[in-house]
Amino acid sequence: MDKRLISVNFKGLWEAVISQFPLDINSIHGPRHWKQVEKNGLMLAQETGADETIIKLFSLFHDSRRENEHIDDGHGIRGAELAKSTKGIHFDLPDESFEMLIEACRNHTDGQPTSNITIATCWDADRLDLPRVGIKIDPDRMGTAPGKRLARAQQGLLKK
Repeated sequence: MDKRLISVNFKGLWEAVISQFPLDINSIHGPRHWKQVEKNGLMLAQETGADETIIKLFSLFHDSRRENEHIDDGHGIRGAELAKSTKGIHFDLPDESFEMLIEACRNHTDGQPTSNITIATCWDADRLDLPRVGIKIDPDRMGTAPGKRLARAQQGLLKK
């Protein structure tokens, strides 16, 4: 991918997304979670080779339009819509990369296994943070080898 086609103002983008976040800033689905997903994703990407820009953008948008802390059908779709509305203002990506981001956001809760390593890395990065809401990570739902390995390791720690 031609890196000249990628432009991201992460500081401005974070400020814009946080300013419209409908939940409390300390929400379990808020900025602290987004940062953890980014950290998880960048760690996984060292092994998977996933696109780090997409991971950073996914971490910010995927839960950014949640309306509650519980079951919130459609929040990923709303997050993808927010990404669409901010494209060209705070960031720009080639069409193929942008479509990857949109798919990752839209389907991160219910997405079926994917062969796209960047999308799988995004989803694993989010799932690795499930214990914060009392949900055990299921290694069988992880889409990357390092994600599965970390999920199994976490299961082993929880059994002790």
